[in-house]
Amino acid sequence: MSNIHFFDANSGSGNLGDLEKTLVINNLLTIPLEKRDNEWVAEFIDNIAEANLAVAEPEIIMSNEGFPYFNLRSVEPGENFQAYVIKNKLPVLLQNGFGVALNTRKENPDWMFSYGDLLNYAVRKEFYTDDHHFARNNQDFVIGSDEEILVGQPSEEILPGYARQQIREFLQYSGVKNPMVMLIARNYNDEENVTQDLVFNITPRNFSNEKEYQAAMNTVSWFLPKHYSLVGMDAETMGPGFQPL
Repeated sequence: MSNIHFFDANSGSGNLGDLEKTLVINNLLTIPLEKRDNEWVAEFIDNIAEANLAVAEPEIIMSNEGFPYFNLRSVEPGENFQAYVIKNKLPVLLQNGFGVALNTRKENPDWMFSYGDLLNYAVRKEFYTDDHHFARNNQDFVIGSDEEILVGQPSEEILPGYARQQIREFLQYSGVKNPMVMLIARNYNDEENVTQDLVFNITPRNFSNEKEYQAAMNTVSWFLPKHYSLVGMDAETMGPGFQPL
């Protein structure tokens, strides 16, 4: 432990991370990629949010898909560095629309957290969620003529204001003049089988071609937790169910 030296620019403000978790992460990262199994992933996910990391150069990178990531790296033994702790920096990351990348100097980065992964941690204290009510498959989204559904607005816990702003600004930039959203619940009278979908007023008609539409949907997905079911639907189909994003 004495070989790792931390420098906290805000000394005394509690910005330093957990030293034990830092050591766990550093040990995990010595394991080659091909040997990182599910147990490795679970231990990494359990420790990374509170571990001490450092800001890499350049600070902001763009992924091949065009998404912005704050660029972090693990620390070296004997290194003096300013500690960066993901858990402590979540508000700044989320307000500015960033994901987090770890060790991009390597041929294959050790991890890439999307904006939605960070959002999930902010609202649920976990990067990835398995137990939820979102639909598992929304590839063929059809509402039956006699199907009863419950329509409402996503709560702050599902879609906080800062996430709404990021998605709204992206959609407006993409040509959707009045982005709208709603939450649909199906089988809402059956607690065990109820499912929900997050719906935006996005359809291929908003874009020049199908490829651009799919790219826009992929970007919206990047802003959302991975377990969310995302659906695009014409506002005229659902009438008053949609509300401004």
